[in-house]
Amino acid sequence: MDLWQLSASDLARAIGARQVAPSEVMAAYLARIAAVNPGLNALVSLREDDALMAEARLADDAAPKGWLHGMPFAVKDLCATKGLRTTWGSPLFENFVPEQDDLLAARMRAAGAIFIGKSNTPEWGHGSHTFNPVFGPTRNPYNSALTPGGSSGGAAAALAARMVPVADGSDMMGSLRNPAAFCNIYGLRPSWGLVPVDAQGDTYLSTMATEGPMGRTIEDVANLLQVQAGANPYTPFDRAAGDYVGALQGASLKGKRIAWAADWGGAYATEPGILDLCQAALRQMEEMGAIVEPIAPPFEAEQMWQAWVTLRAMMNANGFRALYADPAKRSQIKPETLWEIEQGLNLSAQAVYEASVIRSTWYAHAARLFDTYDALALPTAQVWPFPVEWRWPQSIGARQMDTYHRWMEVVIPAGLIGLPTLSVPVGFGANGLPMGMQLAGRVGSDAAMLALGQAWHEATDWPNQRPPVL
Repeated sequence: MDLWQLSASDLARAIGARQVAPSEVMAAYLARIAAVNPGLNALVSLREDDALMAEARLADDAAPKGWLHGMPFAVKDLCATKGLRTTWGSPLFENFVPEQDDLLAARMRAAGAIFIGKSNTPEWGHGSHTFNPVFGPTRNPYNSALTPGGSSGGAAAALAARMVPVADGSDMMGSLRNPAAFCNIYGLRPSWGLVPVDAQGDTYLSTMATEGPMGRTIEDVANLLQVQAGANPYTPFDRAAGDYVGALQGASLKGKRIAWAADWGGAYATEPGILDLCQAALRQMEEMGAIVEPIAPPFEAEQMWQAWVTLRAMMNANGFRALYADPAKRSQIKPETLWEIEQGLNLSAQAVYEASVIRSTWYAHAARLFDTYDALALPTAQVWPFPVEWRWPQSIGARQMDTYHRWMEVVIPAGLIGLPTLSVPVGFGANGLPMGMQLAGRVGSDAAMLALGQAWHEATDWPNQRPPVL
């Protein structure tokens, strides 16, 4: 078997046992990237092969630093990396080279990762379709005419195409989950605060976006979360890390109660075949011992949407205020981001407070839901992967989308209140395209969500059962 076919966890065990050298791993991955990346454009700002091989040879004889020792790693291009170009997909930062790592990158580097480049992302991470004016679009390994989703689309496509063993992503509005579904892999949006933010800008109000792990196995996701998680004493709301790998031992769905919310009582327009695929997966989970119960919408969808767009606009308007104030820079910001900023420029304090009350009320409702159920299940996406030339889907069936991101609304119930949410692959539609399903749990139940995913992975292993043909 080629080294790039191994899971990251198997690769780590082989490197740790000195059965394989990091330089051998690097050579195998560089050959794979050369063969596959030109057709997908998932990895960008790639470093020179000679420099990477030299770094890998140093790792051959070095004492292991951590789980990622000697592994090739492409950090998402929304995360600053010391000495490695970081653009946020924006022409304003096309040639920017940070002088220090963001906290997430620093933790992964300290665990032994060798940064080979970056994974592509939409400009500023806005929109679940990975394209930008700096690098162009990333394509889906299962059909290169289609999108891999976003904003962690480069990471998902690279993982599915076996160009990286494991990957980081980030998720505000499904940016980890949506591309995981579109590319037949796993993505975990952790409980908010488990993977802490950098101590920069606002760290009290901005509690909807988080970074997290993606992988082709749940073990890989758990191992990377073990690297990423842990308190940052300089920011509020930290959560203590748990034993995520240990939680996978003896994983079972037997007796687990799953609430199936489907399309939220019709609130979330969904393309044909997606709900059917999720329901088939839930039937299989029932055969594995789970108790699946359809539920009525536990909260009003439009209230969540209004809270979401208000709070998101508040953060974007203020986070981008300096760039927006400069006409020359403003002219280089994409329309979707300008829309986000302009929605928030004239928000009143009352509007923000009312949105926060809605969010708080939904949190309490969800907490009561988890008194009865172990997980809330929803489709990961409302649409199948769509043409790479589109900016975003304008409609779902007969329903017109009134914003550039309304077609992603199904990810909001979990994202709005920071629930740990795992996107698991549930197979392929009649169109031959992959889809995923979200399993969300009580805040702090990340280990339990990973255990559910492990039981499902052991029974199905969709990423290896049906890898892309490239």
